[in-house]
Amino acid sequence: MRRGWIWLTSAMLAASGLWPSAPAAAQPISDYPTRDLRVICNFPAGTSSDVFTRFFAERLSAAVGQNVKVDNRPKNSGLEATQAAATAKPDGYTILITPANLTLAAAVAMVKNPKFDPLKDFLPVTTLAKNTYVVLVDPKTPIKTIADLTAAEKSRKDDASFGVNSDTALAAAELYNKLAATGAGREPAVNTQGVIDDLLSGDSEFAVLDIPAAVDLVKSGKLRALAVTSAARSALLPDVPTMEEAGVKGYGAVDRWWGVFVPAKTPQTLVEKLEATFNRIVASSEAKQFLANANLAPMPGDAKSLAALLASEVDRWAELVKIAKLQAK
Repeated sequence: MRRGWIWLTSAMLAASGLWPSAPAAAQPISDYPTRDLRVICNFPAGTSSDVFTRFFAERLSAAVGQNVKVDNRPKNSGLEATQAAATAKPDGYTILITPANLTLAAAVAMVKNPKFDPLKDFLPVTTLAKNTYVVLVDPKTPIKTIADLTAAEKSRKDDASFGVNSDTALAAAELYNKLAATGAGREPAVNTQGVIDDLLSGDSEFAVLDIPAAVDLVKSGKLRALAVTSAARSALLPDVPTMEEAGVKGYGAVDRWWGVFVPAKTPQTLVEKLEATFNRIVASSEAKQFLANANLAPMPGDAKSLAALLASEVDRWAELVKIAKLQAK
């Protein structure tokens, strides 16, 4: 099954002076870091997700005054990267920046032998950014709401179909299909453009795409947005209701979010320093502009909130993988 992990585009910017002072209790390692750091990336060099990772790696380098090397490990759909981070020395010099609901939470349900436990092998640091998905139709159709779409899909019965550009989008679509009992089947497509082409040609009745891929088409009127799959409305499409608001009760949320992790047993003092630094980076004007250009929302947090989020996402994705009938590899 295709893995739709690539979704972010933008350019690199520069920043400095973001490293916070170490607490007094951490004097033995107050000079951390004293050498190069490594940031592991689940995606190939040059991809949009690599651009995201390198942006934050460069900000971190400027903050700590040390080189930060990005280690791209895309093999096996990025599993090699997650496994490498899980088994790295817990000394604060290896960091994983990743869309964790996919590479950690979903991977447990989608991989037969992931060789890591997202809740035991990593320490959460903080969250960075998020985006969501949007349900779309051809604006030439009379369908203007999720209720309209549900009625149309049910009337087509076995002929109803939809398109998606990633496994996450598939999970978002199949959750809707289950709760609304549409009976719609997936229409195969090679990529995002193929999904859009199928929708506009009438080969599928609706599509679910990530907002960065769809927002410009919605704003230009080429596609009509019916609902977003997040718990709250998107600032990029503020007039578009959530699935819950649109009447799909029990939908909850299906999002994509990026987090920072280090290997388990990394000293807590270092985790706290990294947490504070990454949150300062996310709050910077450079990061806000970078994320805005990429149609992403900043997601500042902390280690505690990230730990709770990851635990809930592990349970959530165990359910979503079954609903979407995603095949474990």
